[in-house]
Amino acid sequence: MSLVTLLPFIVLIGAMFLMTRSAKKKQQQAIEMRNQMQPGSGVRTIGGMYATVKEVNEDTVLLDAGPGVELLFAKNSIGAVLSDDEYNRIVHGIEHDLKTDADIVPDDASSLTEPDASDASDDKPVDLGKKDADDEPAEVKTDDEPKKTDGDTEAK
Repeated sequence: MSLVTLLPFIVLIGAMFLMTRSAKKKQQQAIEMRNQMQPGSGVRTIGGMYATVKEVNEDTVLLDAGPGVELLFAKNSIGAVLSDDEYNRIVHGIEHDLKTDADIVPDDASSLTEPDASDASDDKPVDLGKKDADDEPAEVKTDDEPKKTDGDTEAK
């Protein structure tokens, strides 16, 4: 066998080695993250539920999901341990003021359509609604302008 025929197999084995190494590294990081959980930490489960850690055992975690709601989860079901700022932002809607000078992006497009104080003028707002034929004044046509036809000068 020559080296040319073995090259695809060598590349395939190398790619498999790199993928398994990457997966093992991610798995080790997840184990370390779960071991660093302490009571009072905010967490997100792999199912998407946000809660506060109440008690950490060897294989289980007792979570406080709200007033009077305590749930027992397997440690492996914790998807992420959140920082206090991130947990408060997501669960309680409390924004941590990191950038006081930054522009605030609106949640909707209403600020794009509402006139600003600098745009104030005496113009009436444009009504884009459909009007009835009775409301519009009849247009008066004058014969001063030549009528446009499709090229024929005589009526058919």
